[in-house]
Amino acid sequence: MQPLPHVYSATASGSQTGEVSLDAPGLARLTSAPAPQFGGPGTLWSPEALLTAALADCFILTFRAVSAAALFGWLRLDCRVEGLLDRLGRQTRFINFTLHATLTIAPGADRTKARRLLEQAERACLLINSLNSTHTLAARVLVAGADGDRTGRNP
Repeated sequence: MQPLPHVYSATASGSQTGEVSLDAPGLARLTSAPAPQFGGPGTLWSPEALLTAALADCFILTFRAVSAAALFGWLRLDCRVEGLLDRLGRQTRFINFTLHATLTIAPGADRTKARRLLEQAERACLLINSLNSTHTLAARVLVAGADGDRTGRNP
């Protein structure tokens, strides 16, 4: 890791109606629109979908680092994030994020250690820690070839 502080930059461009173009140095352009709940088409990334995806991504990348430091091998981690948007007083904002994480480990791996590392990743995830909302981790640890998992991939 490079020394802190780090600076990240992105640009958004749009007009009175239509799509918004999202750019960041060295990255592919993304196109966004309002979420369907705000009258958008539901076919493009919205700021709300990008935020929840960023949390899921950050959680997996943090788990990679935490598990590598602990010398813990694993097969697959799937994370679905649900963000609860509500009105508090006069302000509409996300009040809670639930991370639904399913970790698949090899037969013989330590389930207790796996769960502990998932919890550690939740505490260490920099995006989760940067938000003014509560968060919940709903984690499952499955053993490949057991727990109904035949492929190492979980739904």
